[in-house]
Amino acid sequence: MASYDFVTVGVFTSKRFGGNPLAVFPAAAGLTAGDMQSIANEFNLSETTFVLPPDNPKNHARVRIFTPKYEMPFAGHPNVGTGYVLACADPNPPEHYTFEEIAGLVRVHVLRDAHKAITGARISAPTSLSITTAIPTEIIAACVGLTEHDFLTNAHTPLVASVGTPFVLAELRDVDALARAQPNIGAFRDARDRFPDMGERFNVHLYTRREGDATKLRTRMFAPLAGVMEDPATGSANAALSALLVSLAPGENVALHFEIEQGIEMGRPSLIIGGASKTAEGGVMATVAGSCVPMMRGMLEV
Repeated sequence: MASYDFVTVGVFTSKRFGGNPLAVFPAAAGLTAGDMQSIANEFNLSETTFVLPPDNPKNHARVRIFTPKYEMPFAGHPNVGTGYVLACADPNPPEHYTFEEIAGLVRVHVLRDAHKAITGARISAPTSLSITTAIPTEIIAACVGLTEHDFLTNAHTPLVASVGTPFVLAELRDVDALARAQPNIGAFRDARDRFPDMGERFNVHLYTRREGDATKLRTRMFAPLAGVMEDPATGSANAALSALLVSLAPGENVALHFEIEQGIEMGRPSLIIGGASKTAEGGVMATVAGSCVPMMRGMLEV
């Protein structure tokens, strides 16, 4: 029987028991995909990551990301947390890591405080913004237990956007509407069947603006068909949201940062710094950054 060490960390938080918990297996060579899926289901966190030797020696690692039900092509908080774990374990960590993932290469920048202590990471999404399917507002309203009146559609109607992993992005009128949202699994299944291009997952990311400030947001993300009823902090969704908002901003050359709260309604407050930029020559690229705190470490026998 083989044994594998693991570490858990809270991601997008500077306080214990906040943020989005993540389990990281920093030396996962020898585990099969089936093993990884079973382990992720056992931990039952939003995601669990497995660090493997890179296919290209120029890169630092190949990272596989699993929810309790599926492997993900890319995700935000797993990359932030994995970069943090690897940097903390390395007596001389690099300034940047490059991870090989299904969606492409993910660049991870190690963050430090004024005393040079490692505090978290900033990641660059592997792809530029893509916008595909428009989703009728009434379908998203049914999925999250709200009415069409709770949604704002003057900037954009609900739509599928991605910078590596697709999400339905929809804006709500206010924090009160956001707090009232509750996932309806039957409606999620119906939406998935109606929009098969999203595959088995139909993930909905809701947002609203705080204090009338376009760069201060609060969000909630529901992915019940992926085994995540609600996620405390979703880096990939907020990266896509940041990119979408920058794409809608006037002007050809725009760079913005967003202060994004998530997990408030779950009692796991998280703070995500989303960033995106666009130029006249290229697509919209996004980043997300945040702090991490260590929580547990142990060993699993397989």
